Amino acid sequence: MTTHGDVKYMFQPEAETMPRAKLAELQFQRLKDTLRRAYDNVPHYKRAFDAAGVTPDDLKTLADLARFPFTVKTDLRDNYPFGLFAVPRQQVIRLHASSGTTGKPTVVGYTRGDLDNWADLMARSMASAGARPGDVIHNAYGYGLFTGGLGAHYGAERLGATVTPMSGGNTEKQIQLMVDFDAAILCATPSYALNIAEVAEHEGVDLRKSNLRVGLFGAEPWSEAMRKELDERLGIRATDVYGLSEIMGPGVAVECEQRNGLHGWEDHFLFEVVDPETMQPLPFGAAGELVITTLTKQALPMIRYRTRDITRLTDEPCACGRTHLRILRVTGRNDDMLIIRGVNVYPSQVEAVLVGFPGIEPHYQLVVTREGSLDHLAAEIEAAPTLPSADYDATAKAIQHHIKSLIGVTCKVVIKRPGEVPRSQGKAVRVRDLRGK
Repeated sequence: MTTHGDVKYMFQPEAETMPRAKLAELQFQRLKDTLRRAYDNVPHYKRAFDAAGVTPDDLKTLADLARFPFTVKTDLRDNYPFGLFAVPRQQVIRLHASSGTTGKPTVVGYTRGDLDNWADLMARSMASAGARPGDVIHNAYGYGLFTGGLGAHYGAERLGATVTPMSGGNTEKQIQLMVDFDAAILCATPSYALNIAEVAEHEGVDLRKSNLRVGLFGAEPWSEAMRKELDERLGIRATDVYGLSEIMGPGVAVECEQRNGLHGWEDHFLFEVVDPETMQPLPFGAAGELVITTLTKQALPMIRYRTRDITRLTDEPCACGRTHLRILRVTGRNDDMLIIRGVNVYPSQVEAVLVGFPGIEPHYQLVVTREGSLDHLAAEIEAAPTLPSADYDATAKAIQHHIKSLIGVTCKVVIKRPGEVPRSQGKAVRVRDLRGK
C-alpha cells in the first residue's frame, strides 16, 4: 500500500502521473496481449480479424490499432449470453446485464482480477474527485444487474470510505440518512440527484448546510447548466464520472477536482475518437465518436468498442498533475440524436437551454411524433411553483423562441404543472418516441 497525498491506495499511484511516452509503452504491451487473447479465445474476434485481413502480429505500433475492426453492442447480443468471453465461464465470478430492448440483454462478465481492477479504478476515480478514506459515501446508484451500484460500492470500500448502500428510490429516507450519517459524497445519476434536491427543499431540509461536499454523477449525459444547478441546490461540487458496462462499468474516466475534462485511465483503456460517418480516427480536439479498447480485461476484452458517445479528447497538461488524457464533456450520443426536419438535435442541447431558465424546473421530456412524412418535436417542461398559471403560455413561447434561436429547430413547448413530469430514480427518460405508435 502506498500513499498519494493523504489518500491511501491499494494500487500504484504513480500510474496517474506516468510520463506519456512510458504510458504509451505500457499500452502497447497490454494491447498486444489483449489482441492475442481475444484472437485465440473468442471465435467472434477471430472471424472479425480474419475478415479484416489482420492478426495480432500486425500490431507494430499503437497507430496500427486503426486496422482492426470495431466492436458494437449488437455483437454482444449476437453472441448472447457468453460467446464473447475469453475465459471459461467457470472463471467468471460475476455477471451483469443491461435491459434488452430486443429481448436479449447485453451480458458482461468479470473474473476475480477484473473485479479487483474495477475496485481499484473506482477508488482512484473517487479520490480524484475529492473523496477521502473515512468519508461517508452515500450510494444512490441502483444495485443489481446495473453496474453503477456495485461499481461505486466496491470502489468506496477499496478507498477506505464508509459506504451507505442505499440504491435508488425512497427519496425521503435518502435525505434523512444523508443528514443523519453526515454523508460527504453522493453517488447518483445527475437527474436523481436533482430529484433529491427538490424533495429536500419540499421537506424543508437544506442540504447545503449538511456535510455533503462532492457529488459523483454519471450514467447519463448532463450539461454544464445542470452541474451549476446541482452545485447551488446541494451545496456540493458536482463531478462527472464516466463508464459503461461493456467496458467495465463506472470508473473508466473521471473529472479531477479541476473539473475541466474527465481523465481517462489509459493504463487500462485505450481511447480513440473517430468520425462517425467515415469511421476514420480524428486528432486531439476534434469532435467525434468515442471508441474504447480494454487493455487489462480478462473475461470480456473489448476491441475498438463504439460507445456512440460524442466527445473530444485532449492531451494538454492538467493542473492536477495527472498525465492521462482528458475526455471533454460527453455532449450526446449518436443513438440519442434526433433528426427533426433535417436538423440534428441532442437532448443535452435542449437541456442546456432549459436549465436555469426563469420560472421552470429542470424536469422535462421530449416527445417525438410523426405527422404524415414529417417528424415533430415537443418539449413538456415543468413549471416552478412560483410561476403563476397565467404566465404558462408566455413562458412556453419564450422557451420555444430560445430553442429555435440556439438550436435551430422548431419545438412545441408545453408547460406542465409542478409534479406532472415523471421523476427519475435511476437513468432519466428524456425522450418519448411515439413515431409508429
